[in-house]
Amino acid sequence: MRSVVHSEFGDPSTVLAVRDMSVPEPGAGEIRVRMVMSAIHNHDLLTVSGQYGYKPELPAVGGTEATGIVDALGEGVTHLKVGQRVAASGKGTWSEFYIASAASAVPLPDSITDEAAAQLISMPLSALVLLDFIGVERGGWVVQNAANGAVGRTLAMFAKPHGINVVNLVRRDEAVAELNGFGIGNVVSTSRQSWRDEVKALTNGASIQAAVDGVGGSAAGDLLSLLGEGGLLVSFGLMSGRPLELSASDLIFKQAVVKGFWLARIAPTLAPERLRSLIAEIIQRVASGEVKLTVSEVFALSDAARAAAAAAEPGRKGKVLLRA
Repeated sequence: MRSVVHSEFGDPSTVLAVRDMSVPEPGAGEIRVRMVMSAIHNHDLLTVSGQYGYKPELPAVGGTEATGIVDALGEGVTHLKVGQRVAASGKGTWSEFYIASAASAVPLPDSITDEAAAQLISMPLSALVLLDFIGVERGGWVVQNAANGAVGRTLAMFAKPHGINVVNLVRRDEAVAELNGFGIGNVVSTSRQSWRDEVKALTNGASIQAAVDGVGGSAAGDLLSLLGEGGLLVSFGLMSGRPLELSASDLIFKQAVVKGFWLARIAPTLAPERLRSLIAEIIQRVASGEVKLTVSEVFALSDAARAAAAAAEPGRKGKVLLRA
């Protein structure tokens, strides 16, 4: 089978290569999936470059989320069938076949396209769990930067039916119209000098209880400055590559709290029934069109290095996917 492999850490557009590998066999509680489409997430690129929270043993097959057809069942797997279409996370999804936990595989309705199914779990689940994590109740206010990113868009879409108000910060004027096109409002471009006044006008003086930072650097400090007393700043990404730049006076006098968010650590702590409920909501809202999972480009597996370069480009309007 063909797999996208890296034998060293570095720029994904240069270290990724397609190699022939043996087809893996599922163990107990696992399934083998014939991959149809796989997403290229930011954390996948960071893993290949050696900058993520863990480093795989090399050589390693890239990718963590895909959709495909169940090809083989491991011992003890009875709730899935060979030939069933699923969305399933796993290590090494940039491959014609990959292994996934049967318990985490999500059977798919026909109403969800392969393009949406390939990115159905990771970013939407991060957004929903983030909404739980920040603990803002119906009618409350949240502010987030990187609002035109995958997590930012889905968080704003999920917040709407939950009755949570979100101020969505972007760095380009053009991104305001882009998010409006998804039905997302309360979008403010920080490229304008008046952006802080625009935020105050949107909230009508209401206290902002939580902020979600995916950028780092001075952008994190900007979010902290918008929080009300006792507010929560959550760091879940570092697009700028710079450490958080936070005002000591904002931290002290607002009695603000700063927390980190990593779904890989938080998801395993969720009760099984809660996780099932979150997945069910994702499927329902994506199938109904309330939450839109868009794609910017689809590349062949053999063109993975160029796909990785495209996924790293700023200003994308959707996910870059690999097709087997």
